[in-house]
Amino acid sequence: MADEMVQRAQKFINATYNNGATLGIPKLVENGKTGWTVMYALTRALQYEMGIRNLSDSFGPGTLAALGEKYGKLNEATIPSANFARIIQSALYCKGYDGGDIDGKYNDRVKAAVWKMKQDSGSYIPYPDKNLWPKEVKGLFNMDAYVTVNNGSPGIRLIQQWLNGKYLLRKDFYIIPCDGHHSRDVAKSMLFAVQYELGMADGVANGVFGPGTQSGLKGHTVSLGDSNTWVRLFSAAMELNKRPVSMSNSFQGVLEDAVRQFQEFLKLPVTGKGDFQTWSSLLVSYGDQSRKGTACDGVTKITEARAQALKAAGYKYIGRYLYNPSSTSLPEKEIQAGELATFEKYGLHCFPIYQTWARSVDYYSPMQGRTDCANASYKAEEHGFKPGSRIYFAVDYDAVDDEVTSHILPYFQALRDQMARMGNSYKIGIYGPRNACSRVSAAGYAETSFVSDMSSGFSGNLGYSMPENWAFDQIVTKKVGSGAGEIEIDNNIASGRDAGQSAFDPAPSQKMDTGFDLDYFERLADEAVGYMESIGRPPEIPGGGEDGNGYVYTRKKCLETIISLDDVITAAARRYRMRKALIQTSAFWEFCHYSYKDVAEDAGVVWYHTGSIPEWGKDLPGVSRLVDTSTGVSKISGRTCILARNNSIHSGYLDGKILDSSKESDRWTMWQKLNGDNPFNLSTVPHMHIWAAMGKSGDHMELPIRNPALDYTSDETYEILRRYQGFGTEAEADAKLRMPLYAIFEKYNRIVRES
Repeated sequence: MADEMVQRAQKFINATYNNGATLGIPKLVENGKTGWTVMYALTRALQYEMGIRNLSDSFGPGTLAALGEKYGKLNEATIPSANFARIIQSALYCKGYDGGDIDGKYNDRVKAAVWKMKQDSGSYIPYPDKNLWPKEVKGLFNMDAYVTVNNGSPGIRLIQQWLNGKYLLRKDFYIIPCDGHHSRDVAKSMLFAVQYELGMADGVANGVFGPGTQSGLKGHTVSLGDSNTWVRLFSAAMELNKRPVSMSNSFQGVLEDAVRQFQEFLKLPVTGKGDFQTWSSLLVSYGDQSRKGTACDGVTKITEARAQALKAAGYKYIGRYLYNPSSTSLPEKEIQAGELATFEKYGLHCFPIYQTWARSVDYYSPMQGRTDCANASYKAEEHGFKPGSRIYFAVDYDAVDDEVTSHILPYFQALRDQMARMGNSYKIGIYGPRNACSRVSAAGYAETSFVSDMSSGFSGNLGYSMPENWAFDQIVTKKVGSGAGEIEIDNNIASGRDAGQSAFDPAPSQKMDTGFDLDYFERLADEAVGYMESIGRPPEIPGGGEDGNGYVYTRKKCLETIISLDDVITAAARRYRMRKALIQTSAFWEFCHYSYKDVAEDAGVVWYHTGSIPEWGKDLPGVSRLVDTSTGVSKISGRTCILARNNSIHSGYLDGKILDSSKESDRWTMWQKLNGDNPFNLSTVPHMHIWAAMGKSGDHMELPIRNPALDYTSDETYEILRRYQGFGTEAEADAKLRMPLYAIFEKYNRIVRES
């Protein structure tokens, strides 16, 4: 919303300083909206009026020092000019205070606004007058709020005001926001406060959690019954970390209970005291870096010697990378051949990480999310990770909150949706700073977080509490072992939410299929469609089938549909280690034969279960009420879908609820999914094949054969294609016709997987 006085301030800058040219900036947009652009312009104008000629957006040490040297403090007697006063008045308005009429007068209205700002920020305690002191001027020329905004916490605001009031006279302490939100500036101010209470002099205290600060804190454990400033700082740190306490000088039972809960949450020794490790975890993201972790991650192959060294050092869970796009950089970053066998031998668990670049915001997009999902899934399968394993997708840079909104969340949403489309073979985790982990998880796009707390300077860590779903907490890089067993790792604390995987599927006997290369589509279409035409399947009936026998889609349209669902087919084929062509052939053949008679039967099923014919079926001839029928892209009935999926659930291929194939409501439930959800329909085809190979229990029983495999013989392929259609002479004849079609699909799949 536009503010008239902010607009007047913008007009003042433009008119007084030659549309910004004098200040070295573009003309301000006179829209009445405050923001950093306006504050930068006002800062430059202030510097200009002070005689500083190297103007800057930053209100830095030079500006602050010059202000003190020239004026000491600002009031009606020391303001050097009317324009100088107008700049102060304009800044007050942009900060949300009444700056008067921007008339160049430091009058009572301006003094009242200054006093209100002092009260809001807490600076009135060291500066109990209506003058503007240099640090207060610095605090005026930024976008920090001194009142709660965006549902800020009143308790956190009290902490912020207290810190300003107590420490503002120290040399390197500046006014922090009082908006009720923990932040980078607040986190740093807490470290300054601790250092001041430890007795560090100005110039020594630096807001860094260094050796001196750590050493000093080890002598300031606080516990039940204590009452002093240290308790106040500790309770403030607890509240800033979203613990259910308020800042207080007194260490009472409610604080002790909260400390125990916090220690348990972070897997610290549960003492109920404000000891060094607890202080550390409250003040910096990595906490006490001397803690012994049971998890680690690294870019080096786990050899037998290294496995022994890690196990001897107490490590159980090791993060390794699924993929390395570089052939020269970090040559052992990707899991190496035979490495996971070493994990099994020594009883170690592996949690997989997926990262290619992921080090800047421009990497993240929905398209990249879909691509990474497929690539990570393929690599996980190749390395032997079982379905249900959790893959941690990396956000390996300091993603600010706006970037999390604009890029990271859409990336993970697309990743999650793609994983669901591909059958949810793997679960999704996130590796990254606290804020990114928390927001992605809260949105439902990741189940657990692997937190890059070692990067304590990241804005996404400073001022943010630990994600509730954290699985691994990365705190320090260190070396373990010696000689052949020496290895550099990132030491992680494990919460127990993810145990990784300790047993792995064997490597595939042959190369598995991968995503289709659309450059080959027209060649595939020429052969596949041409073959169907050559055998007259299905026959083309002119006029669109008004007699009820016509086919709904052209053969090429059917092929386009199948290829558009290639990610679903590829994921299923890889998961169950069968050839894509087995799925493609069955689906394409059936879809080509999808007739208007089938559509009429679909309408009859809807009529039976809902009591009315759907709008799209009212003009179709021959609609009659039916309990169930073969439907969707692969022409599968609700009953056979239930039987096939139940078989896979019983056999451990699939997670899910067992349904009753004789129960009409269960058949209707499954039929609706088959009819309206093409990815689900196609993902059922491999289960139909597995069920057929195992003898089609519950249907026309057949002699079991070997389950579909990458090295299936022609005879086995024929038998599975025949069983998909049924039994008898017609099914046998059609299966023979499908075999050349299988060969066409396999030809192009082989070209792609071997390229």
